[in-house]
Amino acid sequence: MNLFNLEGKVALVTGGNRGLGGAMAYGLAQAGADIAIVQRSKEETEVAKSIRDLGRKCETFSFDLSETKDLPELVDSVIKQLGKIDILVNNAGVQRRSPSEEFSEEDWDLVMQVNSKAVFFLCQTVGRKMLQQGKGKIINLASLLSYQGGFTVPEYAASKGGVAQFTKSLSNEWASKNVNVNAIAPGYMATEMNTALINDEKRSRQILERIPAGRWGNPEDMVGAVVFLASNASDYVNGETITVDGGWMGR
Repeated sequence: MNLFNLEGKVALVTGGNRGLGGAMAYGLAQAGADIAIVQRSKEETEVAKSIRDLGRKCETFSFDLSETKDLPELVDSVIKQLGKIDILVNNAGVQRRSPSEEFSEEDWDLVMQVNSKAVFFLCQTVGRKMLQQGKGKIINLASLLSYQGGFTVPEYAASKGGVAQFTKSLSNEWASKNVNVNAIAPGYMATEMNTALINDEKRSRQILERIPAGRWGNPEDMVGAVVFLASNASDYVNGETITVDGGWMGR
């Protein structure tokens, strides 16, 4: 199983302090990678402590992805602390819910900034380093709403549709240079972001009835896909979006 071994690799995970990001950061560490976690909070998290308990290095970097001008400094700080970046997981994201006829420009701009613009420019900034070193793995977090419209989240659908599309664009340019760019589209996951849906009895029931696996996803369900896309096992996988959704998209 050396194809999946990440020993000697360094992974940068945005939003890696909790939820899906925390599970993926810990999973990458289990596979052997050292981890850089980017988070808004300056506080040490249980995820970071758990990674260190595995014997892996883990450094946390406080950064607000609603601003992009300092991304080069962030990347330089990660490389200074951990030596390099072999794997980038663009997980951090935000969501706002409102009927489309009432949706505010302020909320639209925030979601597009964090979920789409910051993701692209972090891909660009880290991608330059990976092109220089001749190899790298970039994994973006898309969504089922990269394919579907959803309800009361027009900005989220727009941002995640964009992520799926520029994942393909970057792959077209960088695949021949040994930088793999792919995405994961999580299904309905039992995380803090989906609390409103989970608490909506009618909508939650409708969602569950459509999932062939018969349950909402858990953050740990993301680990297999992210380790695969971060490892040598996916060296000939380029520009793909892998759905981890319990079968939702096939229904």
